[in-house]
Amino acid sequence: RAEAGPPLLLLGGPGSGKTALLFAAALEAAGEGQGPVLFLTRRPLQSLPRGTRAALEPLRLQKIRFQYPPSTLELLRLLCSAHEARGSAPSLLLLDGLEEYLAENPRPQETAYLAALLLDTAAHFSHRGGPGRGCGLIVAFRTQGEGDSGDALPLALLQRYFPAQCWLQPNASGPGQHCLRACLESGGLEPRAEWCLTFRPDGELTVTQWPTQAGDTDSHKGSCSEGQP
Repeated sequence: RAEAGPPLLLLGGPGSGKTALLFAAALEAAGEGQGPVLFLTRRPLQSLPRGTRAALEPLRLQKIRFQYPPSTLELLRLLCSAHEARGSAPSLLLLDGLEEYLAENPRPQETAYLAALLLDTAAHFSHRGGPGRGCGLIVAFRTQGEGDSGDALPLALLQRYFPAQCWLQPNASGPGQHCLRACLESGGLEPRAEWCLTFRPDGELTVTQWPTQAGDTDSHKGSCSEGQP
């Protein structure tokens, strides 16, 4: 449950499955009987998952509020006006494509301001929701390719505000399947968890523990955070 954990930074290269995983999280949260889900992204999604039981439930989709701030200024305006919004407070706040907004003004202070504002907005929604009705926060940030350090500075700043991080890497996939390796760093005392996420041809998502052979823990330690400073 997203609202039970700390704010999470979802990291991965192009095509690593960040948007698909965000939408899966939105569907899951929308079916938990909590508040609505607020999904922020710069442009409308090209397609929605099909074939899953959750995706076919109209009530779940109705609880996901999509908003498309086209610029950093509009995103800031939306977040700053969150206290004026009426209705039930969101149980989950999702932002896809943070790197697109940061590219408009890559100065460190702008990165820090936007990260702090996202955290403050989620905290405000949690306060509005009352006891036991917190608001989770997941922000997706696209990392650069191997050997490209162009995102090193903004990523280092973001990691100060989001100590909990999940790194995604594409994995060998079968026919019609899309498999991801997810490495979750909780930012606390809990050990790192590694999972295999598989989107089947019908759109269903299955999650299994990543197979780690005995004595093989250290060999995978660096690969999960490829590109991490």
